[in-house]
Order: sequence, then structure tokens, then C-alpha cells
Amino acid sequence: MEISEVIENQSSEIIQIDLNKSICESESSANLHIHKEDHEDEEVREVEDDLVLIPAITEESTAKATNNGEEIYGWLVGETRASLTEIYNLYRQHAAGVGFSVRKEKQVRKVGTTQVTTKLFLCSTAGKRNTKLKKDQKQEKDELESLLTEESNTSVKKMKRKPRRVAVTRTDCNALIKAKLNDGGHYEIIQHVMAHNHPLTRQQWNHLHRSKRAMTVPKEQAIEAMHELGFRPSESFRYMSNEAGGEDAVGHSYKDHMNFCYKMKIKAIEGGDSQAVYDKLQDAYYEDPNFFFRIRLDKEGRVCNLFWRDSMMLEDYKIYGDVTVFDTTYRTNRYNLICAPFVGINNHWKNTMFACAFLGDEKTESFVWLFETFKKAMGDKSPITLFTDQDAAMARAIKKVFPTTRHRLCLWHLMQNAVTRFGVLKSDATFKAAFNKCLSGCLNEAEFNACWEAMVTKSESTNNAVGFRATKKTSLTEFYHIFQETIKRWRRTKDIDEFNTTKSIPTSHYPMTSLLKHAAQVYTHTLFRDFEEEFNLAVASQVQLIHTNGPKMIYRVYLEDRAGSPQSVMYDPPNEIIICPCKNFEESGWLCFHCIRVLHLHSVQRIPEKYISFRWTKFTKVEVWNKHEAQLKAKGLLNSFTPWRLHMLRKYYSLILKCHTIEEARKILEESYKKDSEVIQTIVTAASNNELNTTNTTTENENSVQVLDPAHANTKGKSKKRIPGSYDNFNKGKRRKHREFGSKTPKHLF
Repeated sequence: MEISEVIENQSSEIIQIDLNKSICESESSANLHIHKEDHEDEEVREVEDDLVLIPAITEESTAKATNNGEEIYGWLVGETRASLTEIYNLYRQHAAGVGFSVRKEKQVRKVGTTQVTTKLFLCSTAGKRNTKLKKDQKQEKDELESLLTEESNTSVKKMKRKPRRVAVTRTDCNALIKAKLNDGGHYEIIQHVMAHNHPLTRQQWNHLHRSKRAMTVPKEQAIEAMHELGFRPSESFRYMSNEAGGEDAVGHSYKDHMNFCYKMKIKAIEGGDSQAVYDKLQDAYYEDPNFFFRIRLDKEGRVCNLFWRDSMMLEDYKIYGDVTVFDTTYRTNRYNLICAPFVGINNHWKNTMFACAFLGDEKTESFVWLFETFKKAMGDKSPITLFTDQDAAMARAIKKVFPTTRHRLCLWHLMQNAVTRFGVLKSDATFKAAFNKCLSGCLNEAEFNACWEAMVTKSESTNNAVGFRATKKTSLTEFYHIFQETIKRWRRTKDIDEFNTTKSIPTSHYPMTSLLKHAAQVYTHTLFRDFEEEFNLAVASQVQLIHTNGPKMIYRVYLEDRAGSPQSVMYDPPNEIIICPCKNFEESGWLCFHCIRVLHLHSVQRIPEKYISFRWTKFTKVEVWNKHEAQLKAKGLLNSFTPWRLHMLRKYYSLILKCHTIEEARKILEESYKKDSEVIQTIVTAASNNELNTTNTTTENENSVQVLDPAHANTKGKSKKRIPGSYDNFNKGKRRKHREFGSKTPKHLF
């Protein structure tokens, strides 16, 4: 078909008609035109008596409005509704059936009151674009820029930004409805102009109209919930589209969805990024009295250091605090703050968080503050062993704050340093094997020295475990959210492990001897596998009695063809004492195969009590769970693990499935929903007002703390400015001062 034929066919569907002689001539002309009213306080809009282009009008279109449930066709004059919102929704339904979008126009209020007496709702293409005003504004802006350029006497030419091209959507369409407050207190449509001077939208595109798109409160809440669960904006939109039955049924566009997610992100930090984090920490402290946090500000009031831990982290540290990993290798965020988590290992060999922190720099002073804060938060209990990377400032701070703590270097960092410093040797398999032997395969100092000389002559990272999804644009609030989600994920894994451990007993490939049965009863499943591996080596080992001294016996236990495996084990049966030079129990917490072989030789059926490390048993957190359940019972929440909203959601969803195919049942459900919504809205409004009054009263009594964001980091290139030192501060006559605040330290910790 030729283009001219298409245009001709399209034009044949549009006719010219005089508004004064069309559309129900029997009706009063007031129904087609807006005339001046007698009241001087009402605004007036007149429709010109010109000829306009409108779609062909039939008898069906001029008939009284008909409703098919979703769309309304026909004339709307005489329709009444209780509010202007209902009038607007009515016109939106009509627009959906005809094929255009709706917008609100100016309204008329009763003199001396806020009550709206008259309001217009127009076709979205009504009016014309005011291009003259925009041209005048642009001309004034260009003149001002040229004046400033002349005054600056600079030869640098500033590149002008190209103006954004926006398509014209206004066609001066006269279609509208006019609603007026009647004597009964309801709004009545007294005029409806159905003539349009533009092509109408096809049915499959109606969902793209602005008046058909809306971010309702339920949808906003659903998007916020998915955002908290880690859904990206595009993922949450695809999920909602799938649930609704397609993008055209969601009720908003992809662009609307992305805009809302951006506004939600900005709203979270509208008072300041650091201020938002402080508010979250303060709320957590109100909910959990044992929650602990500290914020350190610099002399300008900006956040330089941040630390927090909750009550469960404290309980975990009391049990698993013998080994703590402190890592500062991750610092990707918009402020270039150093991410510094304190991580431990639970009884299932899984990560557990002890505390979280952010540091502004890696100076000894900052580390001293952090370690002292950590020590105070943990009831003045220092970690037994602390694994860190090779940092001199950190080592000095550990020696000062934790003098009794064994400071060890993390194997992961040692491996990374080897990769970066050993050059071509890192590709040598022999060298790599020797280096790994030096790191973790030597049982004593002499063996290490021999291995090191032979090499010379010829844990997983904490931040990888945290699972960061951050960039250089990640805000402090988003980092806090990442940490909280990580903690939730780790605790969810721990709950699954605890459940499996309490509801089942591990099995073995070997016959379940008395020692293995006892190990399966007391250890977690993960630890049982480690004990089973030692038992396997014990079965394969050789044993010789080499010395006796009264009840004490010394055995030589070794594996054939394995260098470094022979050890002399001392066993005292009456006192149930067994000592091995390999120090596996002292280092790891379970017996080595040397000791197990001797115990098995003497037909010992149970692991001696003193050689069962409590931190690896199934009963590690029994007291913690009992205390937690007691707290829930006191609050009446012990059996309320499934939220009430989930119960009601299932009930209503089941009800919807039952009645969605029966029209009569649908009407009953919709009427009940409307009636219940009005009652509930009244109750919610009253409760919100009470809560607002309470919040205002509480806020007035509290001393609010204002914190500023850290300075944004310039990650592109290195600054040429000299870094000021301590001498500069002395010249200014004062040292750099810090201000610190946070939650109160619980007294029961000490």
C-alpha cells in the first residue's frame, strides 16, 4: 500500500464538525461549552467556536456511559461521585477506552475556604507549548554567559551544551470534563467535550499513557522489600512484570520503575549519607539494648571512623573469640574508607561476624582507637589469636592494645605477597610446593629451617567471604546494607547447620567404633569429618612402645613413607593425660592421629573430657538459645516466627483464586474490600497521628547529633598537594581534635 493511500485512509476516519451543532443537540449548550458563571470568584475557560478535527462520532459514542469493568465508553454528563479523585479515576477509565491520556487542570475554590467547587480534567494534549518564553530565557542565559566570558579575559572557550530535543505533544485539544459540587455534596460532571484533534492511541499502547501509570503505595512497598532483599531495579521490574502477566499489566513503565528506585536511594541519604547510617545505628540501639556503636568525627564534624556490633555478635565472640581475623584490604567506595570487619570461625567451620568498622586511614592512631573500641565492646576481653595482614602501623597498635594476644599473619596475605614479589619463581611448581610446605607443612622449627634453606637454594580472604557487590560509587549507607545482608546470610547458614546437627547423626565409611560414635554424639557434622580424617590416619599408622615410667608410657607413632610424621606420644592412663609434640589439639582443638592411635591401642571407648573443645561441640550455643527464647517468651513472640501478614496473604490469595472466575463472587469481594479499606484507613490515620505526636515529643527531648559525610575520594590520578604532617599541626598551635559519640556500654559486660 502506498503512503498516500495510508494517509488518505487515516483522514477518512476524521471529519470536520462544528462544536455548536454536534453531540446531542437536544442537550443544553452549557454541556458543550464553558460559559461565564455568575460567581466572580470562579475561573472561566471558554472553548472557541472553531472547527476542530475529531474522530467520527456515532450514536454509540453519544449514548450514556457504559462500563465493562475496566473501561468506560460514552458520554459522562450527569455522572456523580463522592470525591474529585473518583471523578478523575472515572475519566481515566473513559480515556483508556477511547485512547488518550488525562491531566488535571486548575480548580475553583469557594471564597474563604479550601473547598473545591469546580475542577477541570483535560486531555493531556490540551494547550500549546510556550516556545516564546523558553527562547527568551535562553537568550538571557546566553547574554549572561557572554558577559561573564568577556569579564574573565580568558582564552579558554567553554563548550556549550547542546539543548535537549523534546518532541511536541501539545495539539491544543479541547476534550475535557467539568465537575462541579452539587447541592448534595457530591461532584457531578456537568460538561463533557468528546472532540479530539489528534489521532487516538491504539488499545495495545494505552498502558503507556501517563495517566494510566502510577506508583501506588503497595507497589512502592513491594519494590522496597525486593530492594532490601538484594534485587536490582531491573530484576524487581522483571519479577513484577511476570507476576502481573506482562509489562503492559504492571501499571507503570520500566522508566518509572528505575526513577522510583533512584528516588528511593536518594531519599535514604537525603539528610546525608553518614547521617542516614547514624540514624540506622541509633534505631538498632533502641531495639537492642546490647547494641554497641561508636562514631568518631574529625575537627570539621565529618565521619572518620565508625564501629558497631550487635548482641548476637557479642555472644558469638564469647564462644568463638579464640581466633579472630582482621582484614583491611577492601576500600572501594566513594569516600575511599577502609572496610575493616572482625571475623571468626564458628563450630561448623563457617564465618561469623564479630564486629564491623570503617576507617579513614591506616595510621597507628586509627588502629589504636579501633582496637580499644573493640575491646570495650567485647567486655574488655582480648582475642587469643589475631590474624592480620603485614602492616607495621597495625602491628604497633596490636602490641599496645592487645599485649597478650598472639599476633599471626594471614596465609592468604602471605600468598598474595609471594605472588607479587617472587616474580618468575611463582610459575615454578617445585618452588610453589616448597613455599607451601614452609607455610603450613612443618611441625617444628627445625623442620621449617631445613625446608626454608632447601627452598632458597634451589584462608580464604575475609572480604571475598563477605561477598561485596560494591563499586567506587557505593555510598556508606549501601555499605552498611551490604554488611547487614552478609550477616543475615551467614546466620541463616548457621541456623541450617544447627538444625541438621541436632536432628541427625553423621555416619562414616569405617565401622563406627566407640571413639567414632562418641565423636558423632558430641561434635558437629563438620568437625566430625575432621576427626574422622585423623581416625583414618590413625588406623593406617604404626605404633611402638619405646619407654615406660610407672603408669606413664611413651609410644612412637608414625606413617610409613611419610617424612616428618613420627612423633613420641606420652600417655598416662590413670589420669587420662595424653600429650603429642605435634600440638594439633592445642592448635586446632581436636586430637591428632598420633593420640587417637594410642587411645585405640588401649581400647579407650570415649574421648577424654579434657580433650573435647567446647567450641566445636553441638552444645556450644545452648545457653544462648535458651536466653533468646526466654526473651521472646517475655515479649509474647516465642511462637510468632511466621509473620501475621503471611498468614493473611495466604488466606486472601486463596479467596481470590476461588472467586476470580465467578462474577458475583468477585463483586462481593470487591465491595468488602472497599468497605474494609475505608474503615482501616481511618484507623491507620488516627494511629499515624498519635505516633507522629509521640515522635515529636521524643525528638524534642533528645539531643540530636548531626554528622557530616567524609570528603569524597579522588580516585582518578594522584593529588599533587603535599600531605600535611604533624609539624603543620604544631605550627597552627593546636593538634587535630576528634569528637566521639555512640551508644552506652552495657554495664553487665564488665
